[in-house]
Amino acid sequence: MTAVLPPTDQRALDLLKSVWGYGAFRGVQADIVRTVAQGGNALVLMPTGGGKSLCYQVPALLRDGVGVVVSPLIALMKDQVDALRQVGVRAAFLNSTLPPEGVREVEAALMSGDLDLLYVAPERLLLGRTLDLLSQAPVALFAIDEAHCVSQWGHDFRPEYGQLHVLPQRFPQIPRLALTATADERTRADILRVLDLGDAPQFISSFDRPNIQYRVAAKEGPKSQLLDFIRTEHPGDAGIVYCLSRKSVEETARWLQAQGVDAVAYHAGLSPRERNAAQERFLNEEGLIVVATVAFGMGIDKPNVRFVAHLDLPKSLEGYYQETGRAGRDGLGSTAWMVYGLADVVNVKRMLSQSLAPEDVKRVEAAKLDALLTYCEAATCRRQVLLSYFGETLPEPCGNCDVCLTPPRVRDATREAQMALSAVVRTGNRFGAAHLTDVLLGRDTEKVRAMGHHTLPTFGVGRDHDEKTWRGLLRQLVSLGYLAAGEHHGLTATAKARAILKGEETLTLREDTLAPRAARAGRDRAARGNRAPVDAQDQPLFGALRQWRLSKAREQAVPPYVIFNDATLKTIAELRPGSLNTLGSVGGVGSRKLAEYGEEVLAVVREHSGGSQRPAVSRPPTEAERGAAGNAAVLGLLRGSGAPVPAPPVRPRPEAPPSARPAALFPEAPQAAAPTLPPNPEVAEALRELRKELCRETGLSAFVIFPNATLDALAARQPRTLAELRGLPGLGDKRIEAYGERIVDAVLTALDG
Repeated sequence: MTAVLPPTDQRALDLLKSVWGYGAFRGVQADIVRTVAQGGNALVLMPTGGGKSLCYQVPALLRDGVGVVVSPLIALMKDQVDALRQVGVRAAFLNSTLPPEGVREVEAALMSGDLDLLYVAPERLLLGRTLDLLSQAPVALFAIDEAHCVSQWGHDFRPEYGQLHVLPQRFPQIPRLALTATADERTRADILRVLDLGDAPQFISSFDRPNIQYRVAAKEGPKSQLLDFIRTEHPGDAGIVYCLSRKSVEETARWLQAQGVDAVAYHAGLSPRERNAAQERFLNEEGLIVVATVAFGMGIDKPNVRFVAHLDLPKSLEGYYQETGRAGRDGLGSTAWMVYGLADVVNVKRMLSQSLAPEDVKRVEAAKLDALLTYCEAATCRRQVLLSYFGETLPEPCGNCDVCLTPPRVRDATREAQMALSAVVRTGNRFGAAHLTDVLLGRDTEKVRAMGHHTLPTFGVGRDHDEKTWRGLLRQLVSLGYLAAGEHHGLTATAKARAILKGEETLTLREDTLAPRAARAGRDRAARGNRAPVDAQDQPLFGALRQWRLSKAREQAVPPYVIFNDATLKTIAELRPGSLNTLGSVGGVGSRKLAEYGEEVLAVVREHSGGSQRPAVSRPPTEAERGAAGNAAVLGLLRGSGAPVPAPPVRPRPEAPPSARPAALFPEAPQAAAPTLPPNPEVAEALRELRKELCRETGLSAFVIFPNATLDALAARQPRTLAELRGLPGLGDKRIEAYGERIVDAVLTALDG
């Protein structure tokens, strides 16, 4: 029997559906909303695109007063506010871009209680006038976005964030919510200390972004490699290309433009007008590529960034994760692509060694760089290495990174390492990779002869290998700490190298060999197929919906994704709804957008599909549907017989003061009975094979078919009928309809065998 929710609890889920168009909370969102709505503090670590915004937006609407959001980039506040206004939330921003009359209007709205959410730059928040106004206004909560900025150990420390300790001092009774996508233990400790969060619960979501394919390659003409990657896999897609220097940014942007690629440069050395123009183009145009330093990207809400490329090595794994996380926020397939070489490793290590930072800071930064280099040189699943750094375990290789798709060869490289290290030592621990390679290959150059290095025992000992092999080996020796980079790019053998030179230690390294051209092209086509946003049969309708969206966005002077994101348009193109009721069931279509755009969307659908609907089985589950399995009782109430849920007022007021509210804002969703037996290994293996077949047939990722948690539950329950599938975690109606019979058949076959 379906549980009945109390009216106050029901309001939160009604808000989620009517305002944002989602039928269920994802992951720990419900727990966070419950905590903050009841007046508690919280620290939230959730990956980019994981739904952090809803964690403060929903409780801000549930509580009395305005939710104050501290955001570090004023250039993006307008887009965040525009998106909220699109769904009927009364939002505004307060920063230095507003003229005096605009500031007065926002302040008047704040004092009169006419705002639901107010976005504030930290500099503006810390002004005495702003703090005084907030002392007089009803404030529902404080949300500190990008909270890692409070810590000098974070990858993007900002001094103004360190002064936010004023919030618990002046507003001790108002809940504080700190949110970030990346923070190690030291950074989390700083966040808790500065914001005085004490024993506040820490909600740490999975850092896994299964829709992102991670790829790392050796540098061999980076601009040409980038162009080949864009043309082969992402023609016409929006993307971000990160470079280390401003000069490299400008050169790369000009070169791409000359090759016919729509690209624009962005770095801190440009004028504010030039930076704003580049950012506006990126947010408002389809298919534009931004070439940028790390000055670009924090807080970017554009959901359909299909790739993030790095032409230079980042400084830490946290920074890399944060930057790559700007791809695929809509949940559709995307790529994190990086090339790096020996010069990158030498430069970053040399910059670190010459830094004027205190020694303890340099030690921490060196450890972070070493973790990044371990990731780059990995011969095992990259996602497993990445998640392990953040304290998370992925039990099986992901199947969606370059190492999984094209496993590298590893070999005993002890002899070659001894040759290289010997060349470094015998030439005086002061020459760079190019000269060392000449010595190893026996090249009688002018410099080699002038230094007398043609007489060394190591001269020519490496003729059996080519230049690329030696440069790759030197790069790995630097990455692994056997060589150190000097002031003028010279390499020095470290104490760690002695064991290799003496034969006391062996060294196994990956081979940087290129796959045959045909094999690599086949892999690229397969990867592209797995990431194809829309099936070929739905592409015309999807394209028409994007054109309609672009015209509406231009009419309203907002970014296209503010109207609908690509994931929502993809679902519409696959479902081809024939009524407002059906359209309203699509994730991302709330009551406000349904009323404003519904008829126009249906007209586009009718024009390009003749009003026909595809069978539901052909559509993969949406994000809301994936979350619905754990919220079955809630969805039953919200959807009932299929009638649309009445839209509650966007600003509901509690029927009782906070102290009188029910203890549980959200009831616990009914859980499937815990399996009494461990997973059957034969059934588990059969289900893994079935999932592989379904991945090949549909082009979908394994987690979309059914996640590992569902596989384990199936192997433990061993269902023999479709009815026995219901109630298992991760198996909603859509998955059962699409795959249920084959799951049952696989289970029965395994048990009979």
